[in-house]
This record gives sequence, structure tokens and C-alpha cells, in this order.
Amino acid sequence: MEIKYFSQLKSTNQKAKELSSKEAKPWLVVVAEKQTAGYGKEKVPWFSPQGGLYFSIILPKSKIEDLQTLTILAAWISAKVIKDNFNLEPLIKLPNDVLLNDKKVCGILTENVIGASTCSAPTLSRVERVGKDVKSSVIGIGLNTNIEKFPKELENIATSLKIELGKEVDNEEILKKILKGLKKQLKTISE
Repeated sequence: MEIKYFSQLKSTNQKAKELSSKEAKPWLVVVAEKQTAGYGKEKVPWFSPQGGLYFSIILPKSKIEDLQTLTILAAWISAKVIKDNFNLEPLIKLPNDVLLNDKKVCGILTENVIGASTCSAPTLSRVERVGKDVKSSVIGIGLNTNIEKFPKELENIATSLKIELGKEVDNEEILKKILKGLKKQLKTISE
């Protein structure tokens, strides 16, 4: 698994999709120390300052075409890593959030990279055409790890592992564990 590190990106998903369209191999991981335009579902901005863990993975072709299933799988793996390593009790808010004490600690966004060619069959619905033109999928995970403070508008809805534990955590170790869990689970559903 190749990992590309960046000190700052607009969005790790955006960068991974860009690299995917340039024939980057599956399992390439894009990690940023901070994002200036990170986003979640429906393009809702994701607060991504220095200290958090922000990464996206170019996925191998999967037998699962439903992105929501992949998103839920990533949420489950992220929650399991938090529970197993920090003795915290995360809750998954379907389909794409992990909560601690009713506050968001992790968000997941899965997106398809659509090929340039379009299917000319007029009888196919847009969804069917798009499904046939999917080049790859990218899954992005934003995990609030070592963030000490959130802006006022997020204080009551977001938290971090550092706030919950009262100490810093090792982003590199968490990244390795989530990637290992994802790879193990996705191996069973890859083509």
C-alpha cells in the first residue's frame, strides 16, 4: 500500500480522485496534515485543522456497487479501532458518522470516479449509465484525533480523541490500523 503525505490539501478525496484519473493504482492512500476545503456528505464543510487525521484511499474494484455499504463498512472499522485501542464507546450514526458522547469524532465520504466515456444506450437510466462508467471509488475518512478546540459553532456537535482521552494519540498508528482493517474487509468483496 503506497501512502502519499501532504502538509496541506484542499481535500484528500479531491486529490485521490485526481490521482485515480491519472491511472494511480488501487490502495494508494492520500494523507494531509490539514485540509483547507475538506467536505462531507452533500459538500458540507469538514473542519480539518492541523492535528486531525485526514486520508483518502483509492479502492480496488468491488463487487459492492452501493457506496453506502462501503461507507458503513469504513465507519464500522473506524469505530472498532477507536473502541479497541482507546477503551471508548463509539456509536455509528448511519450512514457515515462515528460519534463519541453524542458528538461527531469521525466522518466518512465515499465517491466514485466516473470515466470520460458515456454509454450511448438511451434506454439505460442515468444511474445505470454512471454505474457502467465508474473507473474507481475513493473513500475519505476524517478523524478528529489531536484537535484541542473547535470553533464555537462546532463545540456542541464535534469532539476529538484528545478531548475525550485528555491526551494525544498517534495518528500514524491509527492510520495503519484503519487501513489494515479496511484492506482485510474489502479483500472479501473485491473483484
